[in-house]
This record gives sequence, structure tokens and C-alpha cells, in this order.
Amino acid sequence: MYTLYGFPRTRSVRVAWALEELGLPYEYQLVNLRTGEQKSEAFLQRNPAGKVPALAGEIGTMMESAAIVTWLLDKHGQQEFMPVLGSPERMRYEEAMIFLTTELEQPLWNMAKHKFALAEEYRLDGMQRVAEFEFASAMATFSAMLGDKSYLTGALFTGVDIVAGHILAWAKGSKMTWPYDNVTTYAERVLGRPAYQRAWKNEVAHLPA
Repeated sequence: MYTLYGFPRTRSVRVAWALEELGLPYEYQLVNLRTGEQKSEAFLQRNPAGKVPALAGEIGTMMESAAIVTWLLDKHGQQEFMPVLGSPERMRYEEAMIFLTTELEQPLWNMAKHKFALAEEYRLDGMQRVAEFEFASAMATFSAMLGDKSYLTGALFTGVDIVAGHILAWAKGSKMTWPYDNVTTYAERVLGRPAYQRAWKNEVAHLPA
């Protein structure tokens, strides 16, 4: 049994999505970002960065959503959800995961930080324009990486598609667009998965009033 520490509409939905795909039981523990609970001593013992998500299990607590997704699917679902270590598909998995978290996601996070996450004295007025440029550049690369494949590593839906799907949902929620039909079709494919819908609905149900 796992405990997922999260907050709705954050990266914790990636972990919830992976757990739902695997059919694993888990408890969703709300960390109320609105009241600063992520900075409490109790939570900092689980994640010293003071961020969600964190996943607690029998062998300890893990942070960093992309790493958690990879670990869960390696442990519980390699034959169905993860390419075998050392395979060409696993090479593409690792390549895409690093690209997603360092290139495609960062403009979205920069926009969020400079809109509300950072203290006002640290926000930059021009960040929106910079982030839009960087996102467009990264999206061109993402479209090329995806090509005509169903999923990022080929025919198999894997953990990297969970992270990519969440980033694309985040982008759409931030009113970002792209001119690539293959990306649009891919987003519809992955975000239409029942496990994502269950994870999203469960998180939203925990949204504080």
C-alpha cells in the first residue's frame, strides 16, 4: 500500500496516474499548498525540497515525479508499461524523459513561478514572452521525437508518456498551442486513457474548499 502526498493540479497527478495504470491501491494524502503545509517540519522530513509529490511505501519515501513514475513501473509493470533495460526502446525512454523534464516542462514552470509561485520581488515581467519562445522551440523538438509513432518509445505506452501527457495537459491549461498534428493526436490518445481520468478526478475531489 502506497501513500501519495500531493495537491490537485500539480505533478502529483503523474504519480496517481501511474498507480491507476498499475491498479495499485494507494491513499491520497493532501498536502495543502494554500496553507503552506509543504513547509511543515513533518512534510519536510518526507521531501526536504518542500514540494509535492512524495510517495511513501514499505521501503521508504521517494520524491521527484518522473523518477517515481519510472520506479513504480519498473517495479510493478515492466512487461506491460516499461521497455526492457538496455533495449533501443529503453534508450528512447531515458532520452525522452530527460528532454521532457529539462526542456519541454521548464517554460511552463517558469511561467507559473513568475505569475504566482515566487515572491513578488523575484518575478520577472518578461518571463511570459521568454517562456512562450522556449516552449515553441522545445515543442518543435518534441514533435520530431514523436514522429509518426503511437507513443514516444514506439507501440508501447510507458511511463514517459505519463509525464509527456501531463505536460501537454498543463500546456493546454496554460493556453499554449502548437501547430503539430501528431502532437495533438498523441495528446488526445494519452489523456483519454481511463487511468488518467480516474487519477484526475480523485485529485480534484481532494481540492480544498
